[in-house]
Amino acid sequence: MRDVPIRDDMIRLGQFLKLAGVIESGGEAKSAIAAGEVEVNGEVELRRGRQLHRGDVVDIDGERLRVA
Repeated sequence: MRDVPIRDDMIRLGQFLKLAGVIESGGEAKSAIAAGEVEVNGEVELRRGRQLHRGDVVDIDGERLRVA
């Protein structure tokens, strides 16, 4: 699991995926999320605007990322 530090108290899922470097654009994030390829805390998440807080865990393409 890789920790990805954020500046504020929360970050939206699409922004987090870009910050973590696992996707390159908002469009790519939208596609991956809509296809059900992203899990938040063990559940498939279909909302790009989902708010993440420190401690949340995101899984995408076999990689686990923790909001830190």
